Amino acid sequence: MKLNNANLSALPVAVPGYDRDALTAGIVHFGLGNFHRAHQAVYLDRLMNTGEGLNFAIVGAGVMPADAKAREVLAGQDFLYTVVEQSAEASDPRVVGAMIDYLAPGNPAAVIAQLASPATKIASLTITEGGYFIDAATGHFDRTHPAIVADGANPAEPKTVFGLLVAGLKARRATGVDPFTVMCCDNIPHNGVITREAVVETARLSDPELAEWIAANVAFPNGMVDRITPATSDRERAMIREMGVDDDSPVFCEDFIQWVLEDNFPAGRPALERVGVEFVADVTPWELMKIRILNGGHAIIAYPSGLMDIHFVHEAMENDLVRAFLRKVENDEVIPSVPPVPKTDLHAYFAKVEERCANPKIGDTIRRLCLDGSNRQPKFIIPTIADRLAAGEQVEGLALESALWCRYCAGTTDSGAVIEPNDPNWDHLNTVALEARENPGAWLAMTEIYGDTGRDPQFAEAFGRWLTALWNDGTAATLRRYLDG
Repeated sequence: MKLNNANLSALPVAVPGYDRDALTAGIVHFGLGNFHRAHQAVYLDRLMNTGEGLNFAIVGAGVMPADAKAREVLAGQDFLYTVVEQSAEASDPRVVGAMIDYLAPGNPAAVIAQLASPATKIASLTITEGGYFIDAATGHFDRTHPAIVADGANPAEPKTVFGLLVAGLKARRATGVDPFTVMCCDNIPHNGVITREAVVETARLSDPELAEWIAANVAFPNGMVDRITPATSDRERAMIREMGVDDDSPVFCEDFIQWVLEDNFPAGRPALERVGVEFVADVTPWELMKIRILNGGHAIIAYPSGLMDIHFVHEAMENDLVRAFLRKVENDEVIPSVPPVPKTDLHAYFAKVEERCANPKIGDTIRRLCLDGSNRQPKFIIPTIADRLAAGEQVEGLALESALWCRYCAGTTDSGAVIEPNDPNWDHLNTVALEARENPGAWLAMTEIYGDTGRDPQFAEAFGRWLTALWNDGTAATLRRYLDG
């Protein structure tokens, strides 16, 4: 049965228990990908099912060209879609109805008008780790990026998320409407701080006074988000049809979900604490735990598995070498670098990460975990290396992880299979990775990724030794050597 408002009551799966006609917009969201639709939107849907939060419905805002197709598909089913939560034992489908509109890309005036509306209390973002124009060498916003420079020169017709946010805030200030809260939901350390800098510096290019007003008046809470949510393929669309729902945009995800958020919403917020969101004064401990143990763990799994032609993440967890490598690096190097987290056992948290990665229902791919290493490594791996070096600790396992990433970027697996481009900077990475086969220092000389860490003699020696071993002996033999060491 086709998924739409008219058919809701007849669908053979759980559906919204609230009147969607009673929903009004309160959140403008940029980045309507699977993660947002399985995370923030699910929490809102749960709250709406209690009869609360009906004035915080989501209006999507398209920015990228690909958003046009996504918008067309979702509009064709009244902005409804199915989320299928999957444990190893069961699949639980539910229709989510928290989104009521999706503004097409290429129409900045419509997005700015929605941002300027007094009804909008929150502007939220899931634009991926690479979407924040961060200069890896400095860790700060790159205001010289051509897209940002273009928005600075033409602020009335912005093309970036940050230009649109600036224009929306400018319109609110002009009409005396209090600013909305900007809520980042991406996997970036101190994501609210990062987003604040991006918005303020974008504003500064065209209106320094507005930039100071934003810095003084707009809230940018930090948050930690977590849910494994693979891309949707024909496989998932076929599975949802087998469940009786004709949905062209379903989302399949794990049954685990977590959101820890700083309670800094002067314009108002939905009462999400009633459906499991944890509001805290400082999210930093949870943020570091997740980024280093989970996201860092994904990188530790990803590259040896990719080089050994393993396709799915759960298959990697069934490989004795990969699982042992993950456990050793996490227990010896990663977990000791994570400060205490209130009411949390870090080793129990890691055990849950293992369980989640081993879930065969998710169909998460190694290629997804390998994606965008040039943006992810500086956030998820290299800070841990830097902290351990500063503390005088060894980094053998993390140096091997970095060498595995380099070897992966050389573009072939151990079997000789071609690795298709899997990073926005793939051409450059591929060139340097091939050079590093004879000169490992060339890889670490990418200061935009490694900063000063690549110059550390201890790390450089271990990295070069492991990279040479990977080229000479292959991934499996090198992992065995590390595990026996």
